[in-house]
Amino acid sequence: MSNQEKNQDFKASIQKALQDQVMRGALSRFADAYPTARKNAYQGVDIEALRGEIACSKAKNGDDLDQLIKMFTENATKRGAKVYFAKTADDANRYIANLAVDRGVKRIVKSKSMASEEIHLNDHLKKAGMIVNETDLGEWIIQLAGQKPSHMVMPAIHLSKEQVAGYFSKEMKSDIPPDIPLMVQKARVELRTKFIEADMGISGANMAVAETGSIATVTNEGNARLTTTLPRIHVALVGIEKIIRNMQEAANIIKALPKSATGQLITSYVTFVTGVTPTEVDGQVQDKELHIVLMDNGRSDMLKDPEFKQAWQCIRCASCLNVCPAYQMVGGHVYGHIYAGGIGAILTFFFNDPEDAEKPQNLCLGCGRCTEVCPGKIPIPDLILKMRRRMAEKNGLKMIPKAIFSVVANRKLMHSLLRVASIGQFPLTGGKPYIRHLPFFFSELTKERSLPAVAPQPFRDFAKEHEKKNTGKKKRVNFYGGCLIDFCYPHIGKAVYEVLEHAGCEVYFPWEQACCGAPAKYMGDGETQIRLAKQNVAAMEEGNPDYIVSACPTCTVALLEDIVDVLKEEPQWHERAKKVAAKVRDFSDLVAELGVKTGKKSKPLARKKFTYHDSCHYRRHLHLSDVPRKLLTEVAGMDLIEMKDCDQCCGMAGSYLVKFPEISAPILQKKLDNITATGAEMVCVDCPGCVMQIAGGLDKKRSSVQVKHTAEILAESLRKG
Repeated sequence: MSNQEKNQDFKASIQKALQDQVMRGALSRFADAYPTARKNAYQGVDIEALRGEIACSKAKNGDDLDQLIKMFTENATKRGAKVYFAKTADDANRYIANLAVDRGVKRIVKSKSMASEEIHLNDHLKKAGMIVNETDLGEWIIQLAGQKPSHMVMPAIHLSKEQVAGYFSKEMKSDIPPDIPLMVQKARVELRTKFIEADMGISGANMAVAETGSIATVTNEGNARLTTTLPRIHVALVGIEKIIRNMQEAANIIKALPKSATGQLITSYVTFVTGVTPTEVDGQVQDKELHIVLMDNGRSDMLKDPEFKQAWQCIRCASCLNVCPAYQMVGGHVYGHIYAGGIGAILTFFFNDPEDAEKPQNLCLGCGRCTEVCPGKIPIPDLILKMRRRMAEKNGLKMIPKAIFSVVANRKLMHSLLRVASIGQFPLTGGKPYIRHLPFFFSELTKERSLPAVAPQPFRDFAKEHEKKNTGKKKRVNFYGGCLIDFCYPHIGKAVYEVLEHAGCEVYFPWEQACCGAPAKYMGDGETQIRLAKQNVAAMEEGNPDYIVSACPTCTVALLEDIVDVLKEEPQWHERAKKVAAKVRDFSDLVAELGVKTGKKSKPLARKKFTYHDSCHYRRHLHLSDVPRKLLTEVAGMDLIEMKDCDQCCGMAGSYLVKFPEISAPILQKKLDNITATGAEMVCVDCPGCVMQIAGGLDKKRSSVQVKHTAEILAESLRKG
């Protein structure tokens, strides 16, 4: 299949998922309930301390993996288990299938094993002549449906009770009504027979405790216990990342897992299997066979990779999926291969074919909500960007992004083209500030939101004239405008100047500044990112400023972190980048530090009701969400009405709007609904990209709600009435 055909298939799968109202409804309801359930479940628990302990111990266990494998093997063997180390998926499949054939196994029951999904164990066993039945209710439903899990903890979350009733009716050859308690009872009866008839039980494990040789499962059903106790042979398939040192580490994971996975205080069952136990075979009591297959299958490669080692800290709770805006829109069959979501793409990159991760990883918005809730403190969006960069380095950028970034890296050419666009856009704008309709295959971009017109005069032209009055006797601020403020929203830049000058600064706009490099970073184009970083380091050094200020969180993060990171291989540039980064400040944060007061005559915005949208970089990278709220209420005198999910991504996410407008649009719609529900007259933000997305969405709806950057509000409030 060609790349074009793969892209078409992937886009078709997205459209199909977006039209699946059953799935969308189920995922939305759970996503709405989850944050409160999680918060309540963690009451009285020091979440950050627990997350820190889990992350630290998992990382340490990775460092000591060989020692822990040896310890686990010795202790499990002492207790009668047979431990086999499977380097690859084929090794694991072969060992389990050969064991089943050798022991005359005909029927197998399975429970609690995503690892078996990873290696397609069921298919392998069926080819060897065995009958294999999943027994976890969700997994069994998925097996009957002929599907794969859409969630790591709730595999059938995307199905309705009516759909499940249909699968049950077909399997049981009778009409089963969509009554949940009845269906559970029917499943229990059906599965009990399979447990009793089974010759082998195959389970996974949430943990493998090295100091005791135990494996542990954390479940809400008793099926895992039946799988591990009733059949005469028990095979546990365990990824080597599940090996932990001791029971204290197990206790920490048990404390976090249900709370993070489903918002429960504790699960119904926590089961430890330590060594062999007696069982009855043909009327005779004998020791059960216990085989523990420790599987690598790419895990050690992930652990040895310094850029991806943190993924080892995953405890498979799927809390990242529960808060992911993209997952809520399309589910795990689209946003996933075997493992779903952003973490699933990372695991797939190492455990399966890296090509299987290529399409799903693109669905990550980079909003960072997953990192906030991850018990292992894994920076999932950062790892996805690193994976994306590797893919681009290996396969090359696609033709269109490559052409675009060749222009972006050439500042003079890019700015010249934008000036031409400001003139040539008239047929699309009619002289108005929005592009409300784009023709042909671009139409999807303006289907649910209007786009900003390119300003007739870029901000840099205003700045060049305005700065002539500077005396050089006050604190010098170099303003990094970023592409949107420079060419679409120069009025935001003017407001920044006005407020900073009021605070006693002289502001300059270094003319040679270029794109911050974030779009190139998000596409995996490291070469362009390095070129832009050097241009911006040189530009921001101009005049040896006291501060370097940005009014865009994405640009601020690029100047604070990215320029230092991408130039680390070039010592001289790296040192220059660090000096620049040390002076970088967010606009609102610097204003709060310098202090500003309103004019004495009036507060033009006093008592005006506003709501605030937290941009993703502003809240989760810069951690400044309280700062603008305080400025807007105390300096501008406005009344804040918090919206639901104020920190949830608006769907802009840099180039995401262009790559996946069909997903960006419903994410935006949720944001617009939450804004409207507040009854506020205005929504304030600190990110020009969010201004673009939210203002465009409200304009499309002809809403009267205004969208303004904090700088605009402060500038207006500082003017005397």
